[in-house]
Amino acid sequence: MASLREEIQKAVLDFDRKAVERLTKQALAEGANPIDLFDAVRETITRVGEDFAQGKLFLPHLVGAAEAMEGGMPLIMGEIKRRGETPRSLGTVAIGTVFGDIHSIGKTMVATMLAAAGYTVRDLGVNVPAVEFVKAVADGGVEVLAMSALLTTTAPEQRKVIGLLEAKGMRGSVKVIVGGGAISQEFADEIGADGYGSTAPSAVELVKRVLGERT
Repeated sequence: MASLREEIQKAVLDFDRKAVERLTKQALAEGANPIDLFDAVRETITRVGEDFAQGKLFLPHLVGAAEAMEGGMPLIMGEIKRRGETPRSLGTVAIGTVFGDIHSIGKTMVATMLAAAGYTVRDLGVNVPAVEFVKAVADGGVEVLAMSALLTTTAPEQRKVIGLLEAKGMRGSVKVIVGGGAISQEFADEIGADGYGSTAPSAVELVKRVLGERT
């Protein structure tokens, strides 16, 4: 008979958000360690991301698994905080979609994959003004700033953010990565970004590369 941990993992793979929520509640009520549940969900979404990167799964699978995962993660993180525990973090990433752009799927997928990989993620949301990206860095603790732009009309906002960081003498304190439908490697190089990722899994590998492998 499968353990609740295994049932939660299967529910994520089945894209069943309600089952993930129900099983997570049950596991926590029965005294399961929330860090163990966190690791179980993280392992599963990482596996989905790897299969996506290898062409075994497609974007709807990645989105479905991420949405199912969100059925349990708030419960797990709430219990972790209640106990005063902290899951191991490999670094802190602030992420958002630039000003004038309200597209969220790509940004949310990257945030989900980064969290699953063990990074602390500060999701700034969509339609984020350049000054808010800069403020996130100024507030401290952010090691990577990730910006998404789906529209060609909003892509210049990424250049604007980097320019503001330079003007305030903060550019050297953070790695800046960019992505989105309107972005290319050439554009990333042109604006002085530290890296470019075209998919959520590649963004995770990019963060690992710019920060260095951490265990």
